[in-house]
Amino acid sequence: MSIYVGNLSYEVTQEDLSAVFAEYGTVKRVQLPADRETGRLRGFAFVEMTTEAEETAAIEALDGAEWMGRDMKVNKAKPREDRPAGGGGGRGNGGYNRRRY
Repeated sequence: MSIYVGNLSYEVTQEDLSAVFAEYGTVKRVQLPADRETGRLRGFAFVEMTTEAEETAAIEALDGAEWMGRDMKVNKAKPREDRPAGGGGGRGNGGYNRRRY
């Protein structure tokens, strides 16, 4: 299981998050996704802990808590949805609507 941590400061580090979550148990992994093009952090993270009990304790204690000037959003991470490969939202006809008369 993994914990989703949202509304994070863009200045946060893996070490910062590890220290906060370590108060509730052993942190196995911290992942801070960055934007592919800019390299800037995206404002959320995923934290994995040793046991589900530790994760539950961390979620209950930290959800809504103010940290680094922001109210954190902390909950169980949802499984990633499969997205179709390739670029997005075109209509399959060049992106415009052809009318037939």
